[in-house]
Amino acid sequence: MLGVLVRGSGVWTYAFLNLFHILGVSTLFGSMLILDLRLLRLTRRVPIDALARISLPLAKTGFAVAAATGISMLCTNATEYVDNPFLLIKFPAIAVGLINVAVVSRLPAWRATRERELTTGESRQLAVMGGISLVSWVTAVAAGRMIGYW
Repeated sequence: MLGVLVRGSGVWTYAFLNLFHILGVSTLFGSMLILDLRLLRLTRRVPIDALARISLPLAKTGFAVAAATGISMLCTNATEYVDNPFLLIKFPAIAVGLINVAVVSRLPAWRATRERELTTGESRQLAVMGGISLVSWVTAVAAGRMIGYW
C-alpha cells in the first residue's frame, strides 16, 4: 500500500524521499562518528557525557528520518530489491549498531561518564564498543550506497 502510494505520487516524491533519507543517514552517521571517535579516545577535549548529550538526540532524529524514508523507498521498489545482496549486509549492520547502542547505554562504564573520570578498563570497554559502532554504521552506509548499483 505504501509503495503504491509513493509510486502514484509522482517522480518528485521518490526524489524527496531519497534526499531526506540521505539527510537522515548523514545526521545519524555524523553524530555517531564524533561520539565513536571520542569513545575510541582519538579526541579527548570534550567529555563523553557532554558530547553524548548533543550527539545522541541528533542521532535518534537522523535514525528516525532515515528509517521512515528508507522503508518508504524499499516499499516503492520492493520487487527490484528482493535479490539485492547489499540489503543482506545493510540490515544486519543496522541491527548490530542498534544492539550496540542498547548494550552501551546499560554499561556501568557509560553511566560513570556522567559522574567521574573513567578507569583504564572502563575506557577500554567503551573504546571497543565505539569501534563496533563505527564499523557497523560505516558498513550500513556503504552497503546502502551499493544497493543502487546492484
